[in-house]
Parts: sequence; C-alpha cells; structure tokens
Amino acid sequence: MSELAHGTLAGLAEIADTGRDARRGGYSRHLWQKADLELRAWFAERAGRLGLSVETDRNGNLWAWWGEPGPDAVVTGSHLDSVPGGGAYDGPLGVVSALEAVARLQASGFTPSRPYAVLVFAEEEGSRFGIACLGSRLLTGGIDADRARALVDADGITLADAARRAGLDPAHLGADPNALARIGLFIELHVEQGRGLVDLGRPVAVASSILAHGRWRLTVTGQGNHAGATLMGDRRDPLVAAARAIVAVQEEALKHPGARATVGRLEVVPGGTNVIASSVHAWLDARAHSDAATRDLVSAIEAAASAAVAVNGCSVAVTGESWTGTVTFDPDLVGRFRAVLGGDALIPALPTGAGHDAGVLAASVPSAMLFVRNPTGVSHSPEEFAEVADCVAGIDALEILLRSLL
Repeated sequence: MSELAHGTLAGLAEIADTGRDARRGGYSRHLWQKADLELRAWFAERAGRLGLSVETDRNGNLWAWWGEPGPDAVVTGSHLDSVPGGGAYDGPLGVVSALEAVARLQASGFTPSRPYAVLVFAEEEGSRFGIACLGSRLLTGGIDADRARALVDADGITLADAARRAGLDPAHLGADPNALARIGLFIELHVEQGRGLVDLGRPVAVASSILAHGRWRLTVTGQGNHAGATLMGDRRDPLVAAARAIVAVQEEALKHPGARATVGRLEVVPGGTNVIASSVHAWLDARAHSDAATRDLVSAIEAAASAAVAVNGCSVAVTGESWTGTVTFDPDLVGRFRAVLGGDALIPALPTGAGHDAGVLAASVPSAMLFVRNPTGVSHSPEEFAEVADCVAGIDALEILLRSLL
C-alpha cells in the first residue's frame, strides 16, 4: 500500500503491517489480541492528532469525540478487526475515511453545531467469539449479556475473561442505553463486498438493505475408533458424513434463488491423523432475501444434512448461534443522502448480502451506509481491494454528508 503513504489514506499505510498473517495471507486481527490492541492504540493516537477525545465504552467500542460528547450526535465509523486472513479494506477503510473527513473539515475551518464522534466497533467479524457485530449487539441489547460473557474462543478463554484482561469490567458488558441515546444518526462507510458498483460503473453508492443472515453450528456425531484396526465397513465416520452434509448445503442453497449458504470452518474431534473422528463441528453461514426465506433455507439444509449423514450411520444436531433479520434502511434517509450527494443518477442505492454494524444499529437509531467500489468484487480475502481514487470519492461523499448534518 505504498501508494497510500503520502495521500489522504495515509492511515491505511500506517497500519499496513499490523496483524499480517504469514500463513493465510492478508490480515488476522481479532478482538483484544495483539494486533487488535495495537490497532486500538493506533486509533487513539491518530484521533489524538486531530484533537479528538477517545473513550472506551462498557463493551469495548471506541469513541473519538470532536468537541464535547452529547445527545443527537452524528456518528461515523466502522471496525478494525478482520476475518482470518482478511483483506486490508473491510472495516479500516471506514475508520480511516471518517478520520480523514474530520481532518478536512478542521482544515477548512468548519465547526460542528452538534456533537460528532468516530466510532470503532469491537468484534464486528465475530472471528474470536463467533458472534458477528458483537460490539454493536451488546451496545443495543441485541445479545443477552450473560450469554455474551460465556462465549468461548478457540483457546477456551471466555469473553468475560478476555474483557477483564483488556481492562474492562465483564459485569458491565451488555446493553448501554446511555451511550446509544447519544447517537442521533450513524453513517458507516465500507468497501463494497461484491460487484454492484463495478457493474454500474460508479465509485460510490448508498446502501438500501442487508439480507437476512445467521450462523448455525452443525455437530455431526459418529464413533471414534482406530484408523488401522477398523474395517471400512465397520465405520461410523463423522468426517465423511460431514463431507456429505456440506455437499447437501450447497445443493439446497442452489434450490433457493438468491440464497447463499457457506460452510467455512470445521473442527474435527479429536483431530488425530490415525484416529477416526468421534465428532465434527461445521459452522454454517446462511443468507436469503427475507427472514422467512432464510429460515426455510436452514430448515431444508437441516433435513438434507440429516439424511446425508445417516448414510454413514451418524447423526447431526443444528444449533443457532446468531441471527440478524432483513434490514431495510430508511427510504427517506437513503433518498435524502442520494440527493445531497448528487442525485439518483450519480449515487445508486444498493442492497448487500454482507452484515454490518450499521444494520444492527438501524433498529435503534437512524442509520445509513456508503459503499466504495471494489474492482475485484472479492472480500474477506487478501484480494480485496479499492482504488485510491474511489476511496477518495468515498471520503468526498462522507465529507459532504457531514457538512450537511453538522
């Protein structure tokens, strides 16, 4: 990212080496682990350069205030964590763009007439504790605090313990009505995770909606045994059964137009090379155009997976882990923003299949999103990308909106 170092996106260059994943490629930046802590320190320092006052709320979300905190605030931001081996733009682009918009406004002598903050949400990707948009769900009360405290990462560390190590009181995790009440309007700028803007030939769009989506754990149970002593005909191998179930996931998703279903993570127990597994955990991500369609898809997948694993004498249990219903951003707000930015012909309104903190907040406060073109159409991968000119167009749009709102 050397081309960013001396431009308006210098912030991305400053964090370009933080959390690089030599094994997967890209970045692995997970809540309150080394890379995330370094990014949090970077954000505080970067915001401090602009004279912003930084605070951490009870759920680990970071707020950088321009002026005194107060009610009816305009809030912009995104997240700094990543999926395992993720790209450089998903999340950080929104944070850097918000800070750059502040710098531009300050340089022009602009003074806001209402409170303003840049907000960085914790654990948006859910890569450490399994719940996407965890920081915004906790803030809004979208997840039970006791359930959240009991979440466990891959090393057996609970969210409560991780919070304590990060200097937070785990007893205070949960709904934060006082913090939420300060938000009068939330805007999240994000690299587009798809090809909508590429196909339209436009650099920036406003989000119109987010597909219903959720995560489920499929636990396939069989019979652990010896790899050398057990005849092929005597096996109840849950890994083979899980493979059949994963194929069934794809087949069922293809029967539902517009649906998306993915198994991207497996955990084999006990995980020995010369051991027939006793169980396999597979995590399902499912999305469709409506709440009902997504629920129908998951029900069909559960039935198909049960039939598939039975071939190997195994069983499967499906457990829901997170759920976000269809989000339709307020049409009046979408229309207003498109008009301010140049009209419908210049600023398309796009739906997305990717979940975002703005989608979680939308049920509680007026929320909106700006998308910046991704020429590869690839995200959650090292191939994720955005041209500097398009990123600058995104900052231009955010600055225009802030001038109209502040």
